[in-house]
Amino acid sequence: MRPPRSPVLVLRMETYGGRLEDELARGIRECGIDVAGRRVLLKPNFVEYDEGSVINTNPAVLHAAILAFRTLGAAEVIVAEGPGHRRDLEYLLEATSIRHAIRDTGARFADLNLAAVAPVSARAWFSSLGTLYLPEVVLGADVVVSMPKLKTHHWAGVTLSLKNMFGVMPGAVYGWPKNVLHWAGITESILDINAALTRVDRFNIVDGVIGMEGNGPIQGRPRHAGVLVLGRDPVAVDATACRIMRVVPERVNYLREAGRFLGNLEPSHVEQRGEDPAAVAVNFDLTDRFASLKAGVPSDGTAPVDLPTATDASG
Repeated sequence: MRPPRSPVLVLRMETYGGRLEDELARGIRECGIDVAGRRVLLKPNFVEYDEGSVINTNPAVLHAAILAFRTLGAAEVIVAEGPGHRRDLEYLLEATSIRHAIRDTGARFADLNLAAVAPVSARAWFSSLGTLYLPEVVLGADVVVSMPKLKTHHWAGVTLSLKNMFGVMPGAVYGWPKNVLHWAGITESILDINAALTRVDRFNIVDGVIGMEGNGPIQGRPRHAGVLVLGRDPVAVDATACRIMRVVPERVNYLREAGRFLGNLEPSHVEQRGEDPAAVAVNFDLTDRFASLKAGVPSDGTAPVDLPTATDASG
């Protein structure tokens, strides 16, 4: 059930240095999630490596998040990912410096592509997937934290907290690059996966310090946005991230549908905290296919459209 209002915190963070851990701990507290004594699973996005690119969640953000959740009393912090593009996970862990970020903290890593799974009955039926096979380590977590990169996507328009959950689906069941999910429909699979994950508590941290524009999620260009976006409601977090990218969230197919039952999409139901999304907005380029998602670009060729104004914390 959707909450009446969803707090979303936008933190200005110009670089990956300095006070990341403290800012994340403060943001987690402000968003109202209690992790004391609980098992927290962090699901970053690392799918491929290309030197000089910004494909993946920055390891500094992951490192800071591990420490922040421990500071807040988490009983255990696990890092887990099931990359859908490159099958050589050991290479990815080393090349992206993710292994270094994890090793320094002593956190456990789980390979979700090869993890033991359990069947979960669908709670939504947008795709033909039916019963979903989810890793037991994900289902056994008290809190699952989606940690995507702020990116465009050449098939979905944008890829944020909701789309990042493709990575919890094991490649041993769903193929590489998660072919079964693509055949079932990207929009439809995003909705069914996230509906199934309502069984666990959710949190979301979007790495928008340096995002990716253009032909994302792998071949796009770096785009500095200088923000982190945090919140419990993945729909509200992704809607806020879209507004920062100058994308109209209601025009993103999966996000518009998710706003009907998975979380809050409308600005009147999103309690914006920290920075005003309009004040930190950066004009992300999209491919021609998704040009109509942009604010100011007509969706039907008749009139320009502006981003709605987000509400402040006082309502």
